[in-house]
Amino acid sequence: MICQTIKSGAECGFMTKKGCGFNGGSCHEIIDKCEGCNKVIECETGTYCRVYPDPAGKWRTGKCPTASHLKTDVKDVAQKVNPLKASKRANKK
Repeated sequence: MICQTIKSGAECGFMTKKGCGFNGGSCHEIIDKCEGCNKVIECETGTYCRVYPDPAGKWRTGKCPTASHLKTDVKDVAQKVNPLKASKRANKK
């Protein structure tokens, strides 16, 4: 439904006919770690996350799973090779 409380005019999964169903009755503003994310929207009442009503809760366990402004480092782990087994495999062929 369309939010009628904080993010007026934006689509919200917590909005019901009785009002906002989120804990506390409204969404919470973003924290400093959310700055630069493309899921941040600015409203008349402040700056909020489009995905999560409580952005600080997503940063408690590490990083936000939908943070678009962070780059993930993919590390290539070289597997150790036993030289004795490698030479035996090479001799079989």
